[in-house]
Amino acid sequence: MAISESQTRSSLIPTFLYSSSAIPFQKMLRSNDPCVSPSPSPSPIVESTPRKVFAIPSPSEPRKKLEMYSPAFYAACAFGGSLSCGLTHTAVTPLDLIKCNMQIDPVKYKSISSGFGVLLKEQGIRGFFRGWAPTFLGYSAQGACKYGIYEFFKKYYSDIAGPEYAAKYKTLIYLAGSASAEVIADVALCPFEAVKVRVQTQPGFARGLSDGLPKFVRSEGALGLYKGIVPLWGRQIPYTMMKFATFENLVELIYKHVIPKPKNECSSALQLGVSFAGGYIAGVSCAIVSHPADNLVSFLNNAKGATVGDAVKKLGVWGLFTRGLPLRIVMIGTLTGAQWVIYDAFKVFVGLPTTGGVAPAPAPAIEIPSA
Repeated sequence: MAISESQTRSSLIPTFLYSSSAIPFQKMLRSNDPCVSPSPSPSPIVESTPRKVFAIPSPSEPRKKLEMYSPAFYAACAFGGSLSCGLTHTAVTPLDLIKCNMQIDPVKYKSISSGFGVLLKEQGIRGFFRGWAPTFLGYSAQGACKYGIYEFFKKYYSDIAGPEYAAKYKTLIYLAGSASAEVIADVALCPFEAVKVRVQTQPGFARGLSDGLPKFVRSEGALGLYKGIVPLWGRQIPYTMMKFATFENLVELIYKHVIPKPKNECSSALQLGVSFAGGYIAGVSCAIVSHPADNLVSFLNNAKGATVGDAVKKLGVWGLFTRGLPLRIVMIGTLTGAQWVIYDAFKVFVGLPTTGGVAPAPAPAIEIPSA
């Protein structure tokens, strides 16, 4: 009678909730029941037929992390990059719109403040977000390729170099990996960038992507969407090389000389703060290096049949380097810092470490005393 009562009590425990702790609970209940004599070797619970149950991991069990450099790892990096680039570029659409118009028509858009005033007067509040759809889709595609493929090439080139040379020439690894990734990323971005610039700088051209893309193709053909691919590479490849190499080295220096404890002992909030600081400084450097090519992209995508020579002749060498630069520094610095925070926050969310930082020191050699 006592045994059946004990079995009744143990059957009340919802063992399907925590599959890993079901048997310990039953043992505990039986050992504490005064009606049941302790048994040195309790007989195991045997079921005649296997039963499939829905098991939820115990709260004490850590969430399974993604395996580094697995297909799931690269997919997560690509998705995080898509979020970081698509969301941030769309958020700064008003600044990008003013910057493009200052590059195309500096007489009308003399400065940042006057440019906003002209735009507000002529097109209203809605005008500030003209071209947001090609911006979002284009930079989401570019971000997925840029970050996901960068992680692949960084690992690929490091494996080719070997551990010793990969550590010694890590900056070259960052530069080569980011350049390789950006070549592919710009192929995805270029058609959307062409439509975006045309929509933003010619108010009567189209309302957005849905009508702007077919109109652009009818006007200049499908290959016309890639008319600006070479200037785009000229803008984005140096930009991305500077962005990744500067960020990786800055983050390593911050963890080595500024923060008094190893990266793996820092909180997630502190690590994301380091990501933003490194990203912002890297973004300022990127803006300066890539600005002449940015002016070329805006000019070529706005003027039908224009060439690089036409752009240099009209804008001048000084104009290529300086027109719209202060606004672009503010925009790219903030944008790049935010991109690294979003990217690394997503990596933390899926159980991956943040980007960059000091590699763990090798374990010291163990001296074996001679006999």
